[in-house]
Amino acid sequence: MSGQRKTLFLSIGITVFLALIPLGTKRNDFINIMILIFLYVCLAQSWNILAGYAGQVSLGHAAFFGLGAITTRFLWAWGCPFFLAFLTGGVVAVVFALIIGHPALRLKGIYFAIGTLGLGQILKITVGNVLPTVAGLPEDYIATYNLIPRYYLFLILAVIVVAMVYWINHSKLGLGMVAVREDEEAAKASGVNTFRQKIIALAISSFFAGLAGGAFAFYQVSYYYELPFSPTWTFDALLITFVGGVGTIEGPIVGAFFYAIFKELFVRTFPELHVFIFGLLFILVVLLLPGGLVEMASRVRRLITAKRAEARCS
Repeated sequence: MSGQRKTLFLSIGITVFLALIPLGTKRNDFINIMILIFLYVCLAQSWNILAGYAGQVSLGHAAFFGLGAITTRFLWAWGCPFFLAFLTGGVVAVVFALIIGHPALRLKGIYFAIGTLGLGQILKITVGNVLPTVAGLPEDYIATYNLIPRYYLFLILAVIVVAMVYWINHSKLGLGMVAVREDEEAAKASGVNTFRQKIIALAISSFFAGLAGGAFAFYQVSYYYELPFSPTWTFDALLITFVGGVGTIEGPIVGAFFYAIFKELFVRTFPELHVFIFGLLFILVVLLLPGGLVEMASRVRRLITAKRAEARCS
């Protein structure tokens, strides 16, 4: 059996297992943790498309997440079918990304990162001033609130985002993005339209971030409108991706499970120190494991394989 078939069957098996979880438990706390994991997977993978593959480190990713959330919540509350409001949230995020993308992507390196952070903060402050109220669901929605549909929405979205990253990783588009990431000038000299690669990466990344925001609006009963625009969502995605392995398919998935579980543990055990602990963890991973947990696992596998080979030779 080829490696791709094994990966396909393993992915299907894991997805089926995850889909059966709500049928085997009635613990809402466990369902909530799984929903957060799927949310982190979606956010981290969407950030990974832009930064991990195209090499454009954005610090304003929360802007796309927030636009998806606010658009979905408004349209849904006004009577629009949820699925249509949900997709519109993703489209609005893309439109905003394309508007800011043309000037922002002319910047390079740290200037692009700072520029996107500034745009994200401007949007957050604007929303906070214009809409200082709470975004609450109508009473009829609250009365019928159920976690299970939210669980499956996040699961399906996470599967689609991972499938998209897998396709990018094995496509000519992905090769072009990686070429831009590794050496933009060399890629340009080789005939790669570097700006086109970056704008496509930004559009795909923002679309899935917007959808993640729309799913968040469906999940949360009430929140301040400015909450989804908080830079915390950007730095969560960045931390998860780097801990798991930036520029990989598995990294954001591994990082999301690691982050969600340990964050819950640290918040309960060290409520005042969990931010410091994760900050220290991030620094250690960047310094000691630049490839994240995925690279560490690869090193361990190579070491075990080498030891076995030595044992056979002896």
